[in-house]
Amino acid sequence: MAGILPEFQPGFWKSVKQKSGCDPMFSIKRHALVATFTLFTLGASASFAQNLPKDGPLADGKISEEELAVILATAQQQLIHLSSVATEEYEPVIRDTAPNMPAAWMLMKDGETVKRLNMDSNAEGVPAPARIVMYRAALKSIARKGEINAGAILYTGRLSEDNETEVLVIEHEHRLGVSANKVIGYELESGKFSWAQPVTQEKPFQWFYDAKEDQS
Repeated sequence: MAGILPEFQPGFWKSVKQKSGCDPMFSIKRHALVATFTLFTLGASASFAQNLPKDGPLADGKISEEELAVILATAQQQLIHLSSVATEEYEPVIRDTAPNMPAAWMLMKDGETVKRLNMDSNAEGVPAPARIVMYRAALKSIARKGEINAGAILYTGRLSEDNETEVLVIEHEHRLGVSANKVIGYELESGKFSWAQPVTQEKPFQWFYDAKEDQS
């Protein structure tokens, strides 16, 4: 476990109450990811055009409702694909290792190929919080070169000193203008997982674009 997650404010977890067993867990969690990504992208459509990165591909703001729907659908489907593959590959880390160390994945320009970002040789002996910083820097470097469509960092932790709920965090960005953290509470007992309903929290852009002043 990576430790306490200070970026989540008190009360953030109030909406995360329902839990459902899942065996196999990945098929259940993929369904949850689809549902919450859909809610997030539909709910974000009104503010999406107002918060586009100033140096992004859509920065001129000349987007019709039809074009916006296509953009959101593309980003949604690609993030679902990236998060699903990354989560499946990260499951053994959660299940079999202690402490759980962060890991990162990239969605390549074809929109299909997902590759793990391998920094093991450089991160040996580095604690989890510092590894997250290293992955953010590496993804930023790759994203700014235009080599990927999206990136994701996965890590585990606790919400606070007073809340021992263990959570999986999927920190992700897409070049079409989506940047968020997805937080999923979980329990592991006898090798089996139960998962809370995922919660999505918007975050400032870091990898593909510079955050606007009011986002930082």
